[in-house]
Amino acid sequence: MTMRVMQIEEDWSPDNIRIAERPRPEPGRGEVLVRMEAASVNYRDVVVARRGYGRRSGQLPLVPLSDGAGRVAEVGPEVTRVAVGDLVCPIFNQRWIAGPLREEYWPGTLGGPSDGVMQEFMVLREEGLVRAPRHLTPVQAATLPCAGVTAWNAIVTQGDVKAGDVILVQGTGGVSLFALLFAKLHGARVIATSSSDAKLERVRSMGADQVINYRTTPGWDKVAREVTGGAGVDLVVEVGGAGTLETSVRATRVSGTVSLIGVLSGVSASLSLGPVVTQNIRLQGVTVGSRQLFEDMVRAVELHHVVPPTDDHVFAFAEVGQAIKGLPEGRHFGKVCIRFSA
Repeated sequence: MTMRVMQIEEDWSPDNIRIAERPRPEPGRGEVLVRMEAASVNYRDVVVARRGYGRRSGQLPLVPLSDGAGRVAEVGPEVTRVAVGDLVCPIFNQRWIAGPLREEYWPGTLGGPSDGVMQEFMVLREEGLVRAPRHLTPVQAATLPCAGVTAWNAIVTQGDVKAGDVILVQGTGGVSLFALLFAKLHGARVIATSSSDAKLERVRSMGADQVINYRTTPGWDKVAREVTGGAGVDLVVEVGGAGTLETSVRATRVSGTVSLIGVLSGVSASLSLGPVVTQNIRLQGVTVGSRQLFEDMVRAVELHHVVPPTDDHVFAFAEVGQAIKGLPEGRHFGKVCIRFSA
């Protein structure tokens, strides 16, 4: 039996992602066969599609995307974590079960260097799956493994956000909107930035307490300090990278945190280290999280009926290359998703 996959062929480019056929896998002992139903796109997938991580991007042909959701179709002997019919998500890194990220885990990352979720069926170890929250659709669940877990890690696990804290989130991509939802869930005040007034109205409707158009107000760090009575925010969810890092530091209070997640505006930043040192500011890199952290997040999402932020337009299975190419344009609001069948 065969199955359809989308794979990067011949040369590293989203334009070279084409449909192909591969043998349908069968589960062995401790393994699970998942019929994939949906996927979502992260900025990481844009980088991988152009071999931006070098050898860590993997080898061609490569099935792209790390984030997806599907139904358990069959289980091998001794499987106990999931059952046939469960809606499940493969974890971002199949080797990262608990504890901190380690160098030896990297080969287990889906969507590069390991084949990703853009395939009709996947066989995975049962340890590499998490049951999705019961109230979510497959498309909504597909947003969780990378963007959702990264935001949870930044806000809850490493950020230790508490009621009354003030959090600043940049833009309206998946990580930033998840961070907004998780911060509000923990009783924090949220300042949100965007270059679009229309998008800012949408984030206000999601619970943002203060919104700033960074195009018309480039000195948004001053507004953030005004909102906090001159003190600065407790934590910034930094997704911009080189172009916004110094402004984020200026917006942060003494002994506050800048969670470094994205590099949308560049990877090489010029930063004055004086304020970082004298104000005891923590620059914390955040790269997704373990399965244990994912399961912690799922319990909270299910308890509070959190609905992941998804863009209004959902791409078809064969349109994954278009979805990846369009992500840097920033026209989306929330997660860009793919539905495998009509």
